[in-house]
Amino acid sequence: MNLQSEIEYFSELALIDQARLLAVFLHELSVEARGTYGPDPEQVQDGARLRFVNEITARLARFIEQVLVDERERPADEVLLRMLLAPRVDKAAARLIVNAYRRAIQGFDRNDATVTMQPPR
Repeated sequence: MNLQSEIEYFSELALIDQARLLAVFLHELSVEARGTYGPDPEQVQDGARLRFVNEITARLARFIEQVLVDERERPADEVLLRMLLAPRVDKAAARLIVNAYRRAIQGFDRNDATVTMQPPR
């Protein structure tokens, strides 16, 4: 995966499509995180990875909100993508992110861009 090309791709998306892609990514990340716990609530098998996913989820949920309201003070696209996709020392955490990101990108069809209707004035 080429980080710079992923940054460029994301930056070219309309804001609503950035939010949609990140929402798909969050879903895929939650699927990846299922491997960190067992069937019962007290059966957390990998607390460090589960906490990592929770932190990424919180940051992305806030970023999606900022995109949807077009908040100018949100982190730059490059900062966000580097936070997600830059190489990590923790290879298990990196695998969670990369697996989720690849599935999100594959499931996200740029040609099916979101169309929003503006109310008449």
